[in-house]
Formats: sequence, C-alpha cells, structure tokens
Amino acid sequence: MKITKGEAIGVSRYLYAKIHTDEGITGLGESGAWGYLEASKSAIELFGRYLVGKDPLRIEHHWQYMYRFSHFRGAAIMGALSALDIAMWDIMGKNFGVPVHQLLGGKTRDKARVYYHVFGDTRERLVQGIKDAKELGFTAVGHLTPFLDESRDVPYFKTHANKIGDAIDTVGAYRDAVGNDVDLCIEIHRRLTPAEAIALGRGIEQYNPYFYEDPILPENFDAMGLVAQHINIPIATGERLHTIHEFEMLLKRGAVQNVRPDVCMVGGITHAKKIAAIAEAHYVGVVPHNPLSPVSTAACLQIAASIPNFALQEYPIGKGEAPKTEIVKSAVRQENGYLIVPDAPGIGVELADDAAEKHPFTPRVVSTRLHEDGSVIDQ
Repeated sequence: MKITKGEAIGVSRYLYAKIHTDEGITGLGESGAWGYLEASKSAIELFGRYLVGKDPLRIEHHWQYMYRFSHFRGAAIMGALSALDIAMWDIMGKNFGVPVHQLLGGKTRDKARVYYHVFGDTRERLVQGIKDAKELGFTAVGHLTPFLDESRDVPYFKTHANKIGDAIDTVGAYRDAVGNDVDLCIEIHRRLTPAEAIALGRGIEQYNPYFYEDPILPENFDAMGLVAQHINIPIATGERLHTIHEFEMLLKRGAVQNVRPDVCMVGGITHAKKIAAIAEAHYVGVVPHNPLSPVSTAACLQIAASIPNFALQEYPIGKGEAPKTEIVKSAVRQENGYLIVPDAPGIGVELADDAAEKHPFTPRVVSTRLHEDGSVIDQ
C-alpha cells in the first residue's frame, strides 16, 4: 500500500489532514494549531508531498523523518505532524480491520469518563450550567473559570483583594450548587502570576477541585513547580506543550499532577502514547486536551482506551460553531457522563461528505483582552 495524496481540509474553525492510498483506504486526522491553522495547512501540504509514494504503515519512521528534517518547529508544524500521524494510525486500523486502541495494546477500559464544558459571563449562569450538567448525568464539569467568561472587548481591572476574593467565592458557589456529586475542573487560562496562583490555590483548597488548570503561563517549568510546592490541590497543564521532552521536564520538577497533552498538537497518537508512559512512571494522570471537533475526540479516545493512567477526558459541546453532528458522519456515543470506546476500525469517525461546503473554513482573528491601563492580559 502506498500513499497517493495528503491534503488539508478546513471546516468551520477546524483543520483536518486526509491521506489517500492506492488501495482506497483513507485516513483522517486533525491539527490542534488553533490560532495558526492557515500556517498549519501549509505544513500539512508540505509534509503531504513527502508522504506521496510512501508506505503509510511505517508511522514511527515517517514521524521521525518529518519532525527532524527541519531545525524549526512550533504549534503550526506540530499540529500538521499530529494530524498526519493520526491519519496514518486511522489507515493502520482500517488496514487490519481493528480500532487503533487494539494496535496500542488493547483496551484498558470500555468507556472514558468525561468533563462537560460550562460557559457563562456571570456567576449565576455558570452555576446553572453546572447544575444542568449534573442533570444530564455528568459527574465532572470543566472549562470552569472563577473569573467568568467575560468578553475580551471589555477592559479588565480588579484590585488584588477583589480578584482573589471574588474567585474564591465563585468556586465556593460552584461547590454549593452540586455538593460533592460533581468534580470541578477549575480553569485559570494562565492569567495569574505565581504569587496570585498560590493565593487562589490555597483559598479554594477547601472546595476540593479535581484539578487547577494552567494557573500561570506554562513556559517556565520552574515557576509552575513553585506553585505546585505551595498548594495542596492538583495542577493540570500541558495543552500548550509540543514534545515529550517538555513534558519530561515538567514532570521532573513535580510541577503537574495531571498532564494535558493535546493529541492534535503533541505529535498525534504516536507521541501522546509516549507522554502517557512518561506520566505513568511519575504516577501522574492523563487528561487529554480536546477543545476541537469530533475527530480530535475520537483520536483522544484511542489514547484514553489504551493507557492505564487515563484520568478524565475533555468533552467539548461547541460554542458558536458548526454543529458537530454535521461535521462527521457518526460521532462517538456519550452515555451518563462517559464516552463509549468505539470498536470501529481506525479512529472510528469520517468527515461528512459535504462538511467543507456546508461549513467553510473560518480563520480566527487576532484578538486578546487588555487591562484598563492598556496593557495585554491573559484570558
């Protein structure tokens, strides 16, 4: 079997790689480059030209070749490599008539517990969203910020006392709304300094959050380690990291208790599995990052199914985007807060035939929030 074509397909706010072969088997993957999908599209097309004529089953060799042929990498490149890696695993599974997780050692579980996305620009809306999630049968909620999902168009300012105090009270309101029946995944979106992160972390310990996600910018592993040393709640981070080497440095510092590899960013299924193994050696859980489409969800599930240290799966419901049921022909099934691990060959999903025509690609605009004084803040 030989690859005949590697193409990039934009749908709504998502970017896919599709690999064609001379035996009629196709593979599908997704890039997690998020804000840089146009650049990632070019990288998919570049790598696609290399792959033509190659055996798609030599996944590790092609991974190493594409990763190491150039001296410069980053989100756009790694998103492209990830998408193509997932697509080759999809082909591998279809070629042998088995789901990808069967090729990774088989299932360690039959279903994967998920956390439901909750949004709101007021405390009341977020609290209601958590209650609604509980009513739907979910036992964990995430994307749950104590700073509210406020518009980036509104300049931000709060005193330190109000900023930290209000956030602590908000997490308390979340816990009061559902008791201990729902785990709270607290999302900070990297908007705190280490000192602020420690103050808030200590303040919300009493509410037993499942994890404290990205309290500070993730680039400095020592700073994240400092925060971890001074609080008694688990930190989750890793969605902005690209390689197994970065995760190893993070884990070595004791800076994370739940790693968050994005399968569509860290090198696809090939390297997500390796990151999970490194985390396993440190007794650290894996919570795959997944703010993307059902293709990403399907790829994440192959990892969740095949590793012993899977903890929780992010499960996006969509917000202002194309209905996800119109993007793929058949989505993964959700029941009572769990995604059922599929047994279909490959990753188990296919793009709808008219997805790109029905939902044309929409580039993201450059936009972020400003402080009241005009400086940039993270949100």
